[in-house]
Amino acid sequence: MQNIHPATIAIIAVNVLISLKGFSDFSFFEKYKFNIAGIRRGEQIRMFSSGFLHVDYSHLLFNMLTLYFFANVVIGSVGVTKFVLIYLASLLVGNLLSFYFHKNEFHYSAVGASGAVMGILYSAILFYPDMRLGFFFIPVQFPAWVFGLAYLLYSIYGMRSRLGNIGHDAHFGGAIAGYVLTIAFAPSLLETSLWIVAILAIPIVLLFVLHKLGKI
Repeated sequence: MQNIHPATIAIIAVNVLISLKGFSDFSFFEKYKFNIAGIRRGEQIRMFSSGFLHVDYSHLLFNMLTLYFFANVVIGSVGVTKFVLIYLASLLVGNLLSFYFHKNEFHYSAVGASGAVMGILYSAILFYPDMRLGFFFIPVQFPAWVFGLAYLLYSIYGMRSRLGNIGHDAHFGGAIAGYVLTIAFAPSLLETSLWIVAILAIPIVLLFVLHKLGKI
């Protein structure tokens, strides 16, 4: 088992404490979840606070385990301060993209650290594109860059078809933030890993084109 950095412990602790409060206090959960109507009333705190709430224990566990597995990769590559910045920016950009796509759906609500965690995951993929990752429902592992490309394409499909009770747009927004900030913090990737930078840009460009065409 890898050593866990104090910064990662702190982020996990905040997620656990706020989520536990939300599990036991319905009014707290409702007050701080991502909700279009609430945000449009001026409750912008929801854009941030919702990233530390979770639906249930399995939702919380999945996000925190994913963070645990990839946090050290990012910390070791860019340092703890930039790791925290990537995490927080990915949380906010994920929610901003959700707000953009759902701004007229006043009932729309969401919670979870998935956007922030996806930003960390995509940052890790940029640094180590050949590490092995897998999907839970497929008993085969793939190079991380294949996983990253496939997941973003799946997210676009999920956004278009409103697939499942999943915030695909928040995941995508978090991945975009992780992608952009990692390149900004480590521009040498444009020389050493230009191919993976280009490949992971494909779904981002595709989303932009589909949106411009009114397809999403």
